[in-house]
Amino acid sequence: MPQHSPAPSVWRRVQTAWGLPDLVGKGRFVTANLIDSLGNGLVMAFTVVFFVKTTSLSLVAVGTALTIGQLLVLPFPLFIGRLLDTYGPRTVVAVGNWISAAGFIGFLFSHAAWQIVLWQFVAQLGSNAFWMGNSPLTVQVAQGVERARWFGFVRALRNVGVGFGGAASAVAVSIGTVGGLRAVMVLNVVTFAVAGWLVITLRDADTGGAAGAGSAESKPAEPEPAAVETTGQPAGGYRTVLKDTRYLRLVATNISFVFASTVISVLLAVYAVDYLDVGAWIVGAVVVLNAAMVALLQTLASRWIEARSPVTVLVLALVFNAAAFVVFGTLLVLPGWAVIAGLLIAMVLYTVAEILGSPPTSELSVVMAPEHLRGRYLGVYQLSWSVGGAVAPALLTALLAGGAALPWVFLAAISVLAVPLVLGLDRRPAAAGEAAPAGDAAPVERLDGDPVG
Repeated sequence: MPQHSPAPSVWRRVQTAWGLPDLVGKGRFVTANLIDSLGNGLVMAFTVVFFVKTTSLSLVAVGTALTIGQLLVLPFPLFIGRLLDTYGPRTVVAVGNWISAAGFIGFLFSHAAWQIVLWQFVAQLGSNAFWMGNSPLTVQVAQGVERARWFGFVRALRNVGVGFGGAASAVAVSIGTVGGLRAVMVLNVVTFAVAGWLVITLRDADTGGAAGAGSAESKPAEPEPAAVETTGQPAGGYRTVLKDTRYLRLVATNISFVFASTVISVLLAVYAVDYLDVGAWIVGAVVVLNAAMVALLQTLASRWIEARSPVTVLVLALVFNAAAFVVFGTLLVLPGWAVIAGLLIAMVLYTVAEILGSPPTSELSVVMAPEHLRGRYLGVYQLSWSVGGAVAPALLTALLAGGAALPWVFLAAISVLAVPLVLGLDRRPAAAGEAAPAGDAAPVERLDGDPVG
């Protein structure tokens, strides 16, 4: 008699339909990510207001102090990378949350500019540690399956958490009392401390360093024999990373996505209000559209992404970004009645690029790195975010001051120029003799877990 497998549960059918990964046994990891995103939403939305209300410093002084504190963190991803290789992602992510919590405690007692610089540095250092460790931790939690879905799910959680955190922060700011603002900051301290505890107590996540950093995932997918000496000890360091031209191409490509990610926070409002003469409420509406699309469609898109090569998906994301920036730029010559429709079209294109680009870049940044040097590789990758995020506001606003179309021309150009850098990243080098660094020799897996090449 033929045996029939039991029908999938209703919840499993919902997971499959919405592109969600299997969440059984992953509650701590999911909760930690959601809590951290809520906390980040609270911080991003009201830090400046908090210091303006709780200190005697001017708005300019507060903004300058926060910027200096963030700039001081720029070189530290390279140090965090070494810690990742030594202690593993679970420890680094948990400690990163606790360091951020310490920074927010410092915020509560800051009254001078130098104190804001110090504690902003501490908080940002913890944030860098969290985000550098979260991608390899996601790979470990996925255990070699549904990785694209996991990266998409984490991205969707982040958007939902940041959105709710920002809304809660807006309520606190509207109340306007110093006591209310301090209460929100205390809440933030608690959420980050709890998130760190949830991560450090994760099951099936390795606590060791390089020796076991990939124990929870499929071993055959990422062999790096060329990077290990005959003694069995791992060889190489940052010099190895800088010789890995294929990985550096991924880092360079990510810079174009980093610049693109700053459009909403840096360009959109001033461009739409000052140059397109549209109401501020319209800018708010298109920003809400972006957040809603990512929250609702990211996991669904992961179903489509996981069946395709990461390179194909990245090329599509770059093309959508370029198209969005072309539309943004051409709004200057459209009649008034068409500008709002054009803004909506541009934002849809931009959001599709964001949805497509995030999972493969996050995944490739991990799986293209040799296991024993993964932390150092991610340290270099994080620099693309840190440096790009620091440079983008000054560069894009300077371009905007030089001409309303210039930033869009620049953004479209770097998106197009990044396409050749992506091509071939998911292929093994043609011959063993041509494989230069160890990172080049490692095959990059497809999103369904099968090696490419």
